[in-house]
Amino acid sequence: MEKKQFKAKDMLVIGAALFAMFFGAGNLIFPPLLGQQTGTSWIIGFLFFFIFDVGLALVAILALISKNQYSITGLTGPMGKVPSAVIGAIGALCIGPFLAIPRTAATTYEVGVAPLLTNAPGFATWIFSAFFFAVVLVLTIRPSKVVDIVGQFLTPILVIFLLIMIIVGIVNPLGPIETEATVNAVREGTYNGYQTLDVIASMIFIIIIANSARDKGYNDQASLAGATIRSSVVAAVGLLVIYGGLTYLGATTGTLADYQGLDQTTLLVTITKGLFGDIGVILLGIIVLFACWTTAIGLTSAVSEYFVELSDGKLKYKTLVIAIVVFSWLVSNAGVATIIKVSAPLLNLIYPGLLVLIILAFFHKQIKNNNIYRFAAYFGMITSALEILAGFGLPTDFVSVLPLADMGFAWIIPAIVGGIIGKFIPSKS
Repeated sequence: MEKKQFKAKDMLVIGAALFAMFFGAGNLIFPPLLGQQTGTSWIIGFLFFFIFDVGLALVAILALISKNQYSITGLTGPMGKVPSAVIGAIGALCIGPFLAIPRTAATTYEVGVAPLLTNAPGFATWIFSAFFFAVVLVLTIRPSKVVDIVGQFLTPILVIFLLIMIIVGIVNPLGPIETEATVNAVREGTYNGYQTLDVIASMIFIIIIANSARDKGYNDQASLAGATIRSSVVAAVGLLVIYGGLTYLGATTGTLADYQGLDQTTLLVTITKGLFGDIGVILLGIIVLFACWTTAIGLTSAVSEYFVELSDGKLKYKTLVIAIVVFSWLVSNAGVATIIKVSAPLLNLIYPGLLVLIILAFFHKQIKNNNIYRFAAYFGMITSALEILAGFGLPTDFVSVLPLADMGFAWIIPAIVGGIIGKFIPSKS
């Protein structure tokens, strides 16, 4: 098959689509607070945030391409049928009803609705979230061009607005960047990168990107891989600019008393108000509403399709959509801060295992024993579990003496040891 020549327009179109999928409005809330907490070390915090968010998402995509696989099972497969299904299901649930989908509604309320309801304190969050998810349900069960229109127009508008806000914040900063970091910049950047869920999402979204590339004529393996990589880089550059700018804006609030002690969403709203006044807050709220709707609809559809495939069609698409929407509605009413607080341990638990599988995927031709994958991933996740338990006061804080533990990477050495042990244990599959 003749290799198709890459067209810049195609790469921009596919890259913009990937950018829109990664750029869930819920992700906007992490960089500003990270910038405020890391102060003069904001660049370090941001770099690790970017590496463990967009960077690892790109690495995951490259790992799948290296195996000529375009689904999450391409990475989890060596773990065995059942563990692979469990890890894939946990990942899908994280970017679905457990975390990402509820966060879209909670973020929309706290960024776009709550600031406008100062005279209506009795307005319940569940009323808004019921309306939010009713729209998601209607547009997901019966896909409509409305979703495409919203995605094509609202995401660019949101990006333009944020770019203007970042430029204004650079030209006329809210305050000087003088405060020392109140947290470990490396650790905080890493953990915030986990919270965006983009690494997990990339393993689900890659099939959509691959199909888009095929539709444009990139059908042979080399062309498909090249188009996917190039479009992914386009998306990464866009996210680098937006997330870096928002982290900088947060860093400029470190010396301002009115900006201290705020949660993620409130800080973003307060920064917007400080730069543009009430009009800016209203505009941000409207754009975030539609952007979050688009994200929630896309995730609900993708996760539903994933579980239809995982169950070999035993679970029906419409039934799954209804279940996901109802569960997400219930969870969303806990609020963004609570969702993040509850989600952190789960994400910190599964990420080491996923990262191990992503890295080892690049060496799949050299690795002949699947126990290397299994033991490395399990040792990494067990170490992370011990760290999490130590955080709850259990006597497992001995993991804090492991190399790199102070930066949040205590799992690396155990994962390496696990992989070495696995090499000497024969694998049946």
